[in-house]
Amino acid sequence: MSLSTRRFPIDRHRADVTPAIAPAEDEVAVEEPLEIRIDGRGVAVTMRTPGQDRELAAGFLLTEGVVRAREDLLDVFACRDLPQGEEGNIVEAVLSREARARFDPARLTRHVFTASSCGLCGKATIAALAQDLAPLPATPPGRFARAALGEWPARLRDAQPGFAATGGLHAAALFSAEGELLDVREDVGRHNALDKLLGAAFWAGRTPATDHAVLVSGRLSFELVQKCWAAGVPLLAGIGAPSSLAIETARAAGITLVGFLRAERANVYTGAHALG
Repeated sequence: MSLSTRRFPIDRHRADVTPAIAPAEDEVAVEEPLEIRIDGRGVAVTMRTPGQDRELAAGFLLTEGVVRAREDLLDVFACRDLPQGEEGNIVEAVLSREARARFDPARLTRHVFTASSCGLCGKATIAALAQDLAPLPATPPGRFARAALGEWPARLRDAQPGFAATGGLHAAALFSAEGELLDVREDVGRHNALDKLLGAAFWAGRTPATDHAVLVSGRLSFELVQKCWAAGVPLLAGIGAPSSLAIETARAAGITLVGFLRAERANVYTGAHALG
């Protein structure tokens, strides 16, 4: 039985048939909380689709700056002997001695950045990120084939069994500079899908992912750009639109940002030189 979907009884309404209402079943994406702990202390709770929790935790810790390299994270395991109802929804991350020494729980504020200079605003958000993240290495001109990008959305759809079954899951895919589809992850949360993808790359030793690109199935938010910046991804593309802060953050990071990606067209908001 799949952890990611469940079947629910429904009444299907059809105005063009008689009888108009018929009993049926619908396959629905599962959404449950996951708590991530360090030294037994909860540091984050996210609503996610169960499965690939080890990757999700690693991706979250990487993109939040808790770990920076593969040797910083020794293991992630599911907590046992939990109260009924919590089984499988709590994981413990084991940091190296060096990572534990620099870990400050007070700084772990998911997707919230402030600076005393101008409070909560776009400039402060980017400035706060820039304190911890340097701009990515310059991407060589023409590194990614512009024509190949148009093939990515169809290839992503073909690799989304959860979305095909439920219509309720986001997806993130990792591509090589040559256009090879390397990995795909799905989740009810856009951020979780990307965390799972980047966590898988982390465990595989592919981060920083300076030779890769990411495609997401929806819009491009600041948080997705921030995560790619932390993981060293030089190109982020999306099926949907970017926000203003996503564009400004991509520009500061040195990331090529592509929105409204289709087979026949795309909008390139930053880093057009990387496309050949």
